[in-house]
Amino acid sequence: MNLATALKNAGQAFPKNPAVALGAATVQSYEELSRRAGGLAKGLKTYFGLAPRDRVAIASKNRPEYVEAMYGIWWGGLTAVPANAKLHGAELSYILEDAEARVCLAGPELAEAIVKHRPDSLEHLIVFGTPEYEELFVDHTSDVTETVAGDLAWLFYTSGTTGRPKGAMLTHANMDAMAKAYQLHIDPTGPTDAIIHAAPMSHGSGIYMIPHVNRGACNVVPESAGFDPAEIFELADVWPGTSLFAAPTMIKRMTECAADPPIEGFRTITYGGGPMYVEDARAALERFGPCLTQIYGQGESPMTITVCARDILADKDHPGWRERLASVGVTNPAVEIRVADANDEMLGIGETGEILVRGDTVMKGYWQNAQATQEALRNGWLHTGDMGVMDEDGFLTLVGRAKDVIISGGSNIYPREVEEVLLLHSGVQEVSVIGRAEPEWGEIIVAYVVGDAPEAELDALCLNSIARFKRPKIYHRLHALPKNNYGKVLKTTLREIDAKFCLK
Repeated sequence: MNLATALKNAGQAFPKNPAVALGAATVQSYEELSRRAGGLAKGLKTYFGLAPRDRVAIASKNRPEYVEAMYGIWWGGLTAVPANAKLHGAELSYILEDAEARVCLAGPELAEAIVKHRPDSLEHLIVFGTPEYEELFVDHTSDVTETVAGDLAWLFYTSGTTGRPKGAMLTHANMDAMAKAYQLHIDPTGPTDAIIHAAPMSHGSGIYMIPHVNRGACNVVPESAGFDPAEIFELADVWPGTSLFAAPTMIKRMTECAADPPIEGFRTITYGGGPMYVEDARAALERFGPCLTQIYGQGESPMTITVCARDILADKDHPGWRERLASVGVTNPAVEIRVADANDEMLGIGETGEILVRGDTVMKGYWQNAQATQEALRNGWLHTGDMGVMDEDGFLTLVGRAKDVIISGGSNIYPREVEEVLLLHSGVQEVSVIGRAEPEWGEIIVAYVVGDAPEAELDALCLNSIARFKRPKIYHRLHALPKNNYGKVLKTTLREIDAKFCLK
């Protein structure tokens, strides 16, 4: 089924419902959004000769046109290639060239960078808000193009923290399964609800656009086109039944924001994309109440590997509450999970191994990268590269990336558990732990700390909380941890910084 069919249906079932808003103002009803998507689909084919399965890139900050652009691409049976607006022009060029995108729909803020780094494969650059863009809407009579389950809907480019980003091939069937999982297991949504797109629509927030369109809910784009906690609070008062997807760093900023939170609160704040430390989750629950839901997913199985429901996160009386806050929840019923050893054999309760996933949400493979596809999908399972441990109640706790495990004196040390302890100190704002090569022990633990906590107090905290061999041997202070465009700490950059310390 073509994802755009759900928009066509919403246009018929909820024609006057607000579909897209900019701040407090409705921009399009569902009847209008459906008509625009059909017109864009026909315009892309009429003007540029695009055929089903051709790739169309979107490079833009969040803006109202993002919704019609995505659905117009799908309406025409084309494949969307959203790119993060924070990327450098050279990085955008790589994605455009690798995807062989013939057309790019761009925000005006990125047009110059794309022209400067334009690959030969890109035939047309159309900027949102220009007459050239509006000319694409020549006709509104096109029917939704039929697709089969294996047709690509979204080329999702990974963040590339360890090298060039890869394009995860997400089919219409993958994304349809994701949307159903959202409705059933994460955040049931209705036609009077809304989602605020404060995170990039090129990634997590845009993915959750799909279940909201399916149900005739409103997609709200902040006027700032980004993330401002005070603005989010104000919009939640304007639009009832508001949800948003946020990275843990965003929730921390919301929790610490001095502005008054929305009067009626949030319907749901779904968080993922990185670890939420226990103290940050506890503080957010105190500020916003029982509206938090956690998911764990990857671009290769978007937003659907595990879920920790709001009632579990809010159940402070449960004896295992803190441990559950530190987890990423239980297996999403849309998939199967296995914590496995190096031979892909399932490990027992409490044993640490790589997290493997299979199900209808798992990608088709990596675009034009057979070797990476074979490595990631071997033996019928998606190999996430994440290390985790399952408890007896089925709660999965992430302990880090497989490549981030520190081996010191023959013992495996997982950075997450050390970081959680250090964050208990009020003088630690952020922390990231890495390993440094050392002749005697193999590796020693180095902690990069943002904050003014004395080293002696951090040492004492560790000695009172975890085994002595897990205590950092060296502490370095930074004004901020290096992060990628999605807020994930770049341990690769920390290792480069650490290498320079070793040369001094």
